[in-house]
Amino acid sequence: MNSPRLKDTFWMTTATFWTGVSDENQNSMCCFMPLVSVPPFLFEAVLYAPIDDTNSTAKIGNGIIFFTLYKKEMAMWDSLMIENANKEKLQCLRENAVLKAHEKAKEEAEAKKVTKQEHKKYTLEATMKLEEAERKRIEDLKEQERQKVTRELELWKKQQTDIERQKRLQREEELHQEVEQLKERKNEKVNKFRIPNEGTSKTRVKPTKGPGSDNMFSENLKEEQLPAPRSTGTIKINFTSRVFPTALRESRVAEEEEWLRKQAEARRTINADLSELEDLKEEEKNPDWLKDKGNKMFATGNYLAAVNAYNLAVRLNNKLPVLYLNRAACHLKLRNLHKAIEDSSKALELLTPPVPDNENARVKAYVRRGTAFCQLELYAEGLQDYEAALKIDPKNKIIEKDAEKIRHIIQGTLQDS
Repeated sequence: MNSPRLKDTFWMTTATFWTGVSDENQNSMCCFMPLVSVPPFLFEAVLYAPIDDTNSTAKIGNGIIFFTLYKKEMAMWDSLMIENANKEKLQCLRENAVLKAHEKAKEEAEAKKVTKQEHKKYTLEATMKLEEAERKRIEDLKEQERQKVTRELELWKKQQTDIERQKRLQREEELHQEVEQLKERKNEKVNKFRIPNEGTSKTRVKPTKGPGSDNMFSENLKEEQLPAPRSTGTIKINFTSRVFPTALRESRVAEEEEWLRKQAEARRTINADLSELEDLKEEEKNPDWLKDKGNKMFATGNYLAAVNAYNLAVRLNNKLPVLYLNRAACHLKLRNLHKAIEDSSKALELLTPPVPDNENARVKAYVRRGTAFCQLELYAEGLQDYEAALKIDPKNKIIEKDAEKIRHIIQGTLQDS
């Protein structure tokens, strides 16, 4: 390695900075110990005092290097470099300079990493804000459309109500005219039989049957008085409103009212606010629509899809026994026997009080639970459910036949044991 050629370099110093110029096309590093090297040449300057690495510069141009080294402390230097320094001291200074350069590079890398993370975080937050604004805009549009449709629906309902009212008034007017016409025709018929001069006589002469009659009044005229016409009127008949088809004298009012109350409570829960189901379409929030969808899936043999439809319907309204009944049928097809028993039991719990309107549903619940018990080889429990179904529908030959088969199985099991 060759020695520095200081004869081609000159320096100028002030209390603030050093400047220097070299005529070699060399690379530079401004630090405590600046190094400039272009193989095979090396320029090394062990500076007299520390400098500000951040603000110090080295510019290359026109075949020369122009250094501007800012001092950390404002003072005049006696010389540019340390004089009469031994090799050990120079080596120590080199190692310290390299160590500081590495530490500074590491700090700058960490600072860049932190800045990059902050920029990434800012970008993510900005993206989230934009997405939130877009989502809010879409929700606002949906709400506007929903309000528009609601207003149109209310307007249509109002128009339909007005049309119905007009039709009802028109029918009443026509009925009234028909009644007036009937009254007029009746009055005309009555007037035909009246004597024109009612002031002179209110009777008419009725002749005898014949000249040869043996009636003692045959020679006299028989008088007959005409009755006055009866007045017209309207008789109103009121019937007690009944939800159930049975007559009032045959019904159990308390149990029926309890059943109606439960049904009303179930209908009120249809529009319950479930935050996790906000993204569903309007028809998907209707348990009846989901029930019909599950029935279609069951009919096509897609029992898992049917179970999913019934599950969502139960989450929307857990008071409808038909949902549990249908889901129990799906579980029987899928061999989920314990779940079938659970759903059938829940349906029976909701089908209280026992009234004529829910007889068919109770029969299905007992039969499906009994079937699940039998498939689990719990024949005694299954037989109890089939007998309960027969008590409700004693004329059902299929249930009676299945119950008899279960009895034979139980008797065969006891004989084998």
